[in-house]
Amino acid sequence: MDIQSQTPVFDNAFWASVIAILALLVLSAFFSGSETALTAASRAKLRAQADKGSRAAALALKLTRDSERLIGSVLLGNNLVNILAASLATSLFTRLFGESGVALATLVMTLLVLIFAEVLPKTYAITDPETAAQRVSPLIAPVIVVLSPVVSAVRALVRGLLFLFGVRTDPERNILAVREEIVGAITLGHSEGAVEKEDRDRLLGALHLGERTVDEIMRHRSEIEMIDADLPPREILEQILASSHTRLPLYRGDRDNIIGVIHAKDVLRALYARMLKAAEGEDPFKDFDITEVAMEPYFVPDTTTLDDQMREFLRRRTHFALVVDEYGSLEGLITLEDILEEIVGEISDEFDTDADQPIRRAEDGDWLVDGAMTIRDLNRMMDWNLPDDEANTVAGLVIHEAQTIPEVGQVFAFHGFRFEVVGRKENRITRLKIRPLQ
Repeated sequence: MDIQSQTPVFDNAFWASVIAILALLVLSAFFSGSETALTAASRAKLRAQADKGSRAAALALKLTRDSERLIGSVLLGNNLVNILAASLATSLFTRLFGESGVALATLVMTLLVLIFAEVLPKTYAITDPETAAQRVSPLIAPVIVVLSPVVSAVRALVRGLLFLFGVRTDPERNILAVREEIVGAITLGHSEGAVEKEDRDRLLGALHLGERTVDEIMRHRSEIEMIDADLPPREILEQILASSHTRLPLYRGDRDNIIGVIHAKDVLRALYARMLKAAEGEDPFKDFDITEVAMEPYFVPDTTTLDDQMREFLRRRTHFALVVDEYGSLEGLITLEDILEEIVGEISDEFDTDADQPIRRAEDGDWLVDGAMTIRDLNRMMDWNLPDDEANTVAGLVIHEAQTIPEVGQVFAFHGFRFEVVGRKENRITRLKIRPLQ
């Protein structure tokens, strides 16, 4: 009689294999859920919990800081337990069903791993990734420490192989840039109705300050009101009172020769003091030198970012700067208000009229747009998507597309919009009529 045929099938070895397979499936589910929880968890939310004293959140935040090491350890552990479970199942099913047990073990283990070790734990983890990340971090942390040497060796091997194929990797680069993640979340929130347009514009405007330079939003030199220092004091005072601005550049001879910046209050204080001291019948304007009350001009290069310029304004406690190019020639001026408008939108005061607004509705329903208005501001105000790669202003975009300086009355159609030139001064397009094409 065959002794092997008398050996019981369901012996201790059989049950030990079954228990080992189930334990390995639990470990596989743990690794799969941990991977999903720790990669999907918001670092901002974990940081908020850690600041409130949660040690688990602080640990999860620490683990996600080196994402490559985290994912490498989890994948290594997951593959180890899955391969070991499949091997034990193949041995077990071969013992029960002979050669056909290999195919049966493959089918059964595929279903078990897919349902209980992949879909189920990942679905649980993704429903509340921050909570799940805090629960698994104390358990996954020692595993990462144990597997770190192997992961480091594998990482070095992978980088070496990629290097042979001409691919360079940056070990310090994050998988997702935090800035891009925030911008994407705000944009997605607006598209889904969770974030209002005004909130989106303010948040994105603040985030984009570091990407934009002062030459994009400055007031061009052709639009700057200046005071000639050689004018009689009465004419200077009349020009100051007629202006809607409190700070005006002061030049002598050539408009590029800026010798100072005057503040209307300083001029009025100086003249009032002279009136009090002047004898009866004496002209208070006599021998008045405007340069005595002028402030030192503050020049900035046109390549300065808006973020840096705003910080510099706050540090210097000033609101006014003159923009120059690489040759030192005056290009325009920028104020703190101009930068703030990139965040909160157009700021109007009692001196601004409807005619001063850069965009307004025409009687026929089209939009009358100031040619000097930046494309970025127009897109933000109207929720349009005109390209701003080749030009900063709307007039610049029309000139770029037309490849000429259009005459008044000319009409163009590009980028899904109709552009009509309705105002031109010398070689500048001052006013355009725009409407989206259906």
